[in-house]
Amino acid sequence: MGATPAVTVRPADRADLLDVLRIERNAFSEPWPYAAFESVLDAPAFLVAVGPGVDGDDTLLGYVVGDVMPNNGRDIGHIKDLAVRPDARGEGVGRRLLREALFGLALAGAVVVKLEVREGNDAARSLYREEGFEPTRRVPRYYGDGEDALILVVDVEAWRSAE
Repeated sequence: MGATPAVTVRPADRADLLDVLRIERNAFSEPWPYAAFESVLDAPAFLVAVGPGVDGDDTLLGYVVGDVMPNNGRDIGHIKDLAVRPDARGEGVGRRLLREALFGLALAGAVVVKLEVREGNDAARSLYREEGFEPTRRVPRYYGDGEDALILVVDVEAWRSAE
């Protein structure tokens, strides 16, 4: 994995949405629509990674969307979406976004964080496993193309202790 010293992670704003949408459409066969990103602008972990692009200018390299759901005093964080530009993959951008999102969700009160991942997405599954996420169940035919999803969960305190 390469280093990402020149990458800045910050909260997403409205001006980022078109770049986020471009990355989303490139990364996923069932992309979120623009309005979905617009609706989560205030989420505690809608973050973007910005760094030097191929032309040397700062460019949006990736994003993560995470929110917190109240749950009887044991609030649950939910990583809803995470994607990185193809030319920035393998450089630690996704890991950095995930870690920053986990910190943000913890600050917002999450005790555990969950996410869904395609069973066949080995790169994402490897990242999540390395960050302490464990599978809790499989959801058959979760995605529109019939692929199963795995529900992964990490205990925030255990994750922070491992840092």
